[in-house]
Amino acid sequence: MTLYIDADACPVKDEAIRVAERHQTRILLVCDGGLRRPNSQWAELVIVPEGADAADNWIAERIGPGDICVTADIPLADRCLKAGSRAIDPKGREFTPDNIGSTLATRNLMTDLRSAGTMEGGGGKPFTPRDRSEFLNGLERVFQAIKRGR
Repeated sequence: MTLYIDADACPVKDEAIRVAERHQTRILLVCDGGLRRPNSQWAELVIVPEGADAADNWIAERIGPGDICVTADIPLADRCLKAGSRAIDPKGREFTPDNIGSTLATRNLMTDLRSAGTMEGGGGKPFTPRDRSEFLNGLERVFQAIKRGR
């Protein structure tokens, strides 16, 4: 089992590392630079070339069954699920085969509306301590489900 973290803009890197360390799981923080390697025997920093989707592509090409990806990127989460892994966002919501289709469709619709000028946008709500707590609980649930074979 490996925990992949789409690390460039991930607000819960430290929390994800703590949970993975507790489960003695390999951690790969994937980014295009600007991060320092975490002080953890379980963690590795993977620097990919700069470019659109370089980190996403690197993760999607390697992730597989039994692995987990932490990402806010819905298309990456979809690719991870198709590879047989699990995916969770920084607010603790797990992406599943049951919800990824509608989540991806909503994301695409909002992107289209913003690009057509129909809707102003950008940025989500501020990240809160409750979000951080929900992430910790959600990631722990995913680890436990994998260990139980679900």
